[in-house]
Amino acid sequence: MQHFPRVVIVTGASRGIGAAIARLAARAGAAVAVNWVNSEDSARAVVADIEAAGGKALAIQGDIAHEADILRLFEIAEQQLGPIEGLVNNAGITAGMSKVIDVTAGQIEQVFAANVTGSFLCAREAMRRMAKSRGGSGGVIVNLSSLAARIGGGGDWVHYGASKGAIDTFTRGLAKEAGAEGVRVNAVAPGMIHTDMGDQGGGRIARLLPTISLGRGGQPEEIAEAVVWLLSPASSYVHGAILEAGGGR
Repeated sequence: MQHFPRVVIVTGASRGIGAAIARLAARAGAAVAVNWVNSEDSARAVVADIEAAGGKALAIQGDIAHEADILRLFEIAEQQLGPIEGLVNNAGITAGMSKVIDVTAGQIEQVFAANVTGSFLCAREAMRRMAKSRGGSGGVIVNLSSLAARIGGGGDWVHYGASKGAIDTFTRGLAKEAGAEGVRVNAVAPGMIHTDMGDQGGGRIARLLPTISLGRGGQPEEIAEAVVWLLSPASSYVHGAILEAGGGR
């Protein structure tokens, strides 16, 4: 596929990195399905921003931890925006900060349901629509990983880091299957980003600043630039890659 995806689903797109991705993808020419789970007002504000800039977007509620919601998300996006050509698996949770010695089964289950199973099922639905063997014309999938997959998340959220390690493996494995189907698959692994989740309400980035070579936390728009580049034909020979965007952490 040698054009920017004409219709892109961005999961978890009401705030933070997801909202920045949705806005930038729309500026690149995509009609964007802005998925949200709890923040309806924020999602509608993202849609309004896109429409005010001359783009097209649609807010669609759905919890990526639930298969039925994923099916509905794809059905509505396809019906109202057109054939899906791009997917950004951005939605994810941390289920709170905890050392392994204190983590609960519930925290682990919540994180893996949203971050891993949800990304798998969204990619499945995207592949069913994009794959040449299913009558599709190809497409692009970008997963959101994290530097926690490499660093481990020790002291804060090993459960979250482990889920993102699974996303790295998933990205590489799906890429092996998807290339022949005309679908490119890559991931972006952000570091310390100034979002509610990344800073956990404040203080986390400041505490870990000495570990960041550039000496600052990142902004959601900086991650969006990397994601939109991977969606674009400018990255046409990049496949199965994990692009770190962590300021040298």
